[in-house]
Amino acid sequence: MGSTPAEVPCEDVADNRSGVGGGISDVYGEDLATLDQLVTPWVTSVASGYSLMRDPRYNKGLAFTDKERDAHYLTGLLPPVVISQEVQERKLMHNLRQYTVPLQRYMALMDLQERNERLFYKLLIDNVEELLPVVYTPTVGEACQKYGSIFRKPQGLYISLNEKGKILEVLKNWPQRGIQVIVVTDGERILGLGDLGCQGMGIPVGKLSLYTALGGIRPSACLPITIDVGTNNQKLLDDEFYIGLKQRRATGQEYADFLHEFMCAVKQNYGEKVLVQFEDFANHNAFDLLSKYMDTHLVFNDDIQGTASVVLAGLIAAQKVLGKSLADHTFLFLGAGEAGTGIAELIALKISKETGAPIEETRKKIWLVDSKGLIVSSRKESLQHFKQPWAHEYEPVKDLIGAVNAIKPTVLIGTSGVGQTFTKEVVEAMATNNEKPLILALSNPTSQAECTAEQAYTWTEGRAIFGSGSPFDPVEYNGKTYLPGQANNCYIFPGLGLGLIMSGAIRVRDDMLLAASEALAAQVTEENFANGLIYPPFSNIREISANIAASVAATTYDLGLASNLPRAKDLVKFAESCMYSPVYRNYR
Repeated sequence: MGSTPAEVPCEDVADNRSGVGGGISDVYGEDLATLDQLVTPWVTSVASGYSLMRDPRYNKGLAFTDKERDAHYLTGLLPPVVISQEVQERKLMHNLRQYTVPLQRYMALMDLQERNERLFYKLLIDNVEELLPVVYTPTVGEACQKYGSIFRKPQGLYISLNEKGKILEVLKNWPQRGIQVIVVTDGERILGLGDLGCQGMGIPVGKLSLYTALGGIRPSACLPITIDVGTNNQKLLDDEFYIGLKQRRATGQEYADFLHEFMCAVKQNYGEKVLVQFEDFANHNAFDLLSKYMDTHLVFNDDIQGTASVVLAGLIAAQKVLGKSLADHTFLFLGAGEAGTGIAELIALKISKETGAPIEETRKKIWLVDSKGLIVSSRKESLQHFKQPWAHEYEPVKDLIGAVNAIKPTVLIGTSGVGQTFTKEVVEAMATNNEKPLILALSNPTSQAECTAEQAYTWTEGRAIFGSGSPFDPVEYNGKTYLPGQANNCYIFPGLGLGLIMSGAIRVRDDMLLAASEALAAQVTEENFANGLIYPPFSNIREISANIAASVAATTYDLGLASNLPRAKDLVKFAESCMYSPVYRNYR
């Protein structure tokens, strides 16, 4: 029954060959979807027997062939039947559909990820529209709220204030060396749910599973990290099951110094080309971190830049339905935080590039409402710095309905994090002022959406072009079925990340975000428009991601920020060839 395996180095073979920072592919074809390599899994020795079955990277369960079972000391450790990955997939989907509680599905999928990595990603890729709401919004929000109670096996790295001064050592504890993407949160503003502290880890874990499933970044190149600087959520501090530091949040210089140590350690350990995605930081920290590190690191804030890019894509696509240009619109936002101001700035930049007008002028087409009312010039002295560019000349207006009646916007965008704020009066006013009002209720999870799809279509008598942050079911109104579009960041960040990695980008610039938006908008077909959609279906997401990656990579090369030379002749085909395939590999 097989020969005794020889000792070999402890890194994954592919990571060991690609060097610090990792390449998008390697001589063994680790990431080439077109190749089906004969691979012997290596750990501290050739993985075999019981240890092979317990390693999620290599475990195939009942799909191990008789020959593999004999060669790798698995005979007797499994029932005698051999089934294909496709049969395993059908069985798991059947089992998942038996759960009536979404959190149970989430837990079952996380268990699968820890047990059989390739089957997890095969399941997610092949059933993306059904499973996306489970592994990400809205279910991931509930998972984060209850993370301490459902915690079983740690995923990712937890870096707390206890590790101050030794963050580099902590990073070196992570077993993989060829890290290409880090998603990091401090848990202070998880979705629309607020401060969840250390339990925010569900967000980086979920985002990175989508980087792999939707963007093809190999799992071993992804690292989820939670920075634990405490929490101001008293309920968590009093919870015996809470898994984080039981202290109030560090702020000011202590916080800044800790994050700076983290950013320096990341660059020292993983190199110049590792992408660091900031996720769900509070507004003040999110803007400060992005501003501070955008010129020294490859950084991206999904809440500011990813949301902006996906919303802009929907707006660009919607113009084909409306027969207008972006410059013809007046935009009104409810919410002036990182998402709202990020979207507003990218819209202003896009209009500026289309018209040649200075961005200071194009900003005047965009108005923002915060908790104190319309942002106007008389409030400028009391505004946070990121709101100040949006303080236009106008008399004070106290509430949203007043702003709608005064400004008469053609586009209404919600990023408030507060549910049911697009009231019937507000939506009807939009319908009175516009033949086809464009209404985007973007706050997550579903309970925090500014209005539902049904409300938007009913209150506008079916005339609204509607998009949301979380998924809504199709709506029947007056005998017609409306399909709500979902402005989900998952359309953008996986393809953007792939484009940055495959071009060897060293910095992220706004032109790359514009390129991603335009590439996504170009994927919307006439059939999609006919069904009321301003985003393409998620069933084509890997193709969409490849096109976005190619567009982002092309822009990176054009800006002179790419380090992977020479440039591929066909960037779409190159992106597709770089994507991780979850199909089982054959073991010698």
